[in-house]
Amino acid sequence: MPPVQQRRRPFARLFDNRATLILTLLAPVMIFFIVFNTIPTLWLLGLSFYNFSLTSGMPPEFVGFRNFLGILASKNGIWFDLSRTFTFVLCGVTIQTVLGAMLGFLFWGSRDMPGRRIALTLLFAPMVLTPVASGTFFRFIYDPTFGVLNYLGRALFDSGPIDFLGNPELAFWAVLAVDCWMWTPFMTLMTLAALGSVPTAELEAAEIDRVPFLRRLTLVIWHHGKFIMMLGILLRTIDSFKTLDLIIPMTKGGPGQTTRLVALELNKQAFESFNMGWSSAYAVLLLLISIAMTSAFIFVLSLRRRREGGA
Repeated sequence: MPPVQQRRRPFARLFDNRATLILTLLAPVMIFFIVFNTIPTLWLLGLSFYNFSLTSGMPPEFVGFRNFLGILASKNGIWFDLSRTFTFVLCGVTIQTVLGAMLGFLFWGSRDMPGRRIALTLLFAPMVLTPVASGTFFRFIYDPTFGVLNYLGRALFDSGPIDFLGNPELAFWAVLAVDCWMWTPFMTLMTLAALGSVPTAELEAAEIDRVPFLRRLTLVIWHHGKFIMMLGILLRTIDSFKTLDLIIPMTKGGPGQTTRLVALELNKQAFESFNMGWSSAYAVLLLLISIAMTSAFIFVLSLRRRREGGA
């Protein structure tokens, strides 16, 4: 036996045990998760029970649940922000899902279309841009003086200048349109992945039997692709709920409070007012809401799976 192999054998023997191999592979991920996720979350939870401001010069004061009660009792605080945020999430995710599904079916049914790869590349381009860059880019597009959108409106419809981001009735929908422009490609990608999971044999059998398209959509396509689509909707719901970097360069929450979402208020309290106790309690409440939404999605998916298993 060569001496090199004899020296390597004790080290290689450690991985003969399956449990040791699994622990070795999971250890870096677990360490990363504990250091950058678990410890900060526990620190945040503990800080939420204290009255602590970085600018006061006073030591932290334990106040119990006072921060939580103050946030929940505020008339124009978290409830207004949550109402605007849920409206933003509901409208945005619905529009993105519908448009993404339509585009996904379009590209799925036109595999021989000339320029299909170039079209897909251009379609997915907004998704890889940073939200800050997209927000700054569209702020200039919406500009009432030299914006491209107003220029086209004057040239085509002879309309006057429209302040999309300064008008309280338009600002919210202008920001929502940019969010849909950015993330509709993501739902298109999830739709293509869901359609790719559908067995070709079942589709061909349904086509031979002349099953109507709506019946094929519900019985075959949705049956196999619903988990991927629901996963895409869940990811977009969570990501849309914490939208911040798109709002700041476009409106900073204005005009007035029209586009003030929960993440923006949390950012102001934590990184502008340095009210760490209050902002920690606010973040814990948002974390609980996110966990509740995620649990609702998982419950719906598991409920349908249990029904199918029982059937």
